[in-house]
Amino acid sequence: MSFLKQETPRLPPWKVLLVDDEPDVHDVTKLTLSRFRLDGRALAFLDAYSGKEAKEILAREQDIALVFLDVVMENDHAGLEVARWLRQDQGNHFTRIVLRTGQPGQAPEESVIVEYDINDYKEKTELDRKKLFTTTFAALRGYRDIMTVEEARRFQSTYREGLERVIEASSHIFKQRNLYDFAHGLLQQVVALLQLENSMLVRLRGASGISEENKYEVIARIGDMENEEPIFTPELLTQLNETCINRISRLYGDTYVGYFPNNSGKTSLLVLQGVHDVSEVDAKLLEIFSSGVAIAFDNILLNQEITDTQGELIMRLGDVVESRSHEAGNHVRRMAEVCYLLATESGMDNDHAAILRQAAPMHDIGKIATPDAVLLKPGKLNAEEWEIMKQHPDVGMSILGGSQRPILHAAAVIAHQHHEKFDGSGYPQGLKGEEIHPFARIVAVADVFDALIQKRCYKPAWPIEDVLKHLQEVAGTHLDPQYVHILIRHVDQALAINTMYPD
Repeated sequence: MSFLKQETPRLPPWKVLLVDDEPDVHDVTKLTLSRFRLDGRALAFLDAYSGKEAKEILAREQDIALVFLDVVMENDHAGLEVARWLRQDQGNHFTRIVLRTGQPGQAPEESVIVEYDINDYKEKTELDRKKLFTTTFAALRGYRDIMTVEEARRFQSTYREGLERVIEASSHIFKQRNLYDFAHGLLQQVVALLQLENSMLVRLRGASGISEENKYEVIARIGDMENEEPIFTPELLTQLNETCINRISRLYGDTYVGYFPNNSGKTSLLVLQGVHDVSEVDAKLLEIFSSGVAIAFDNILLNQEITDTQGELIMRLGDVVESRSHEAGNHVRRMAEVCYLLATESGMDNDHAAILRQAAPMHDIGKIATPDAVLLKPGKLNAEEWEIMKQHPDVGMSILGGSQRPILHAAAVIAHQHHEKFDGSGYPQGLKGEEIHPFARIVAVADVFDALIQKRCYKPAWPIEDVLKHLQEVAGTHLDPQYVHILIRHVDQALAINTMYPD
């Protein structure tokens, strides 16, 4: 991250405040010290002709290194009052104070140095050119050394606080299991870490070297970059391409492009704007943070691949079951999306809603053991056949039950309970109301909605008005009224899902 460090700036002059009601004293002091240098830095003089003016300047200027302070000005103790105010009221123990007096009896040397935290005491008559030079040199050297120690203390404190922020940020984003949640959380933490406003995370779609806009996929954006059109300007594309070719993070003006390779072939790139003000401490913090993020991305992408594969297998197994019972091909996909819609709109947290979305296609997995003579019978089932059909929830539980994997565990609950009814008249356990798991109650609503809105070999599709009327009629008996009302409020979204996955 050395490229984030600033060039060493030219150091400003030492600020020296002259406080004296005699203009000649100001002029002589400036002339005598005109060629003074310490560490290559000259002096910049500020003038105050009273204690009141001195306070105003000291309150305004926070980096005054040295004050030459007269004692007697608007009153006999004006200078001493300034010293007391600076040390006690302002809490400034860094600025060096050299007391200059033409009337030594007005301010005894020993008591003044002890009581007012004065760094040096000189009578005006003894401050010839040589002594004025050595007094100034000693005072400024003392100020320099004190500020060096203070800067080290602040650096240590800032770095410690920064590390705490890194640890807190890392622990937060590492909890994210979903790639896009992780990416957005990462951006939020980087923005907070570096006090930046604009950032974007993109991913290389593949390992090819084709420099085209569709080569990159935006994972998350924060700040003005959320509204920027177009996203990939020619300048940004050039920067991204160069970073990928060189395989190293780089600063382009005030835009930082971080390079995070992984084993998936989908390199991640972090784009930060406004990094020209990043301090050395923040640069180190970003380096520490980024090293952990690179590892986390590999883990997240691996988990994402496993989750996606698991979801695909579940979806395909659901397709097999539905096709065996002559259900429509996209039934399980519509079910999954409508269930997710109901879950999120009900206030269910995203993790649980995502699990429901992946588990819902397995709701009828138990039908895999139902004989064809019963499952495919075109007419109404007799009592014996109906008892056989009613066994499929228990079969589904026996197939999926016992797994500690969240998706399979959820699928087992759904398979076992999705034929329970809100009034307790369902099967196989006769559960009632909230005894039925929310996943199963949501699946029941989605299943009835899809069965009515879609055409089947044994019936035409119902008009949407009739579907909504029926749902309202069975709310509180067959179906949970809470989820029925959510579906009715968001029926346009449910219909859009049906359009997206037609039979």
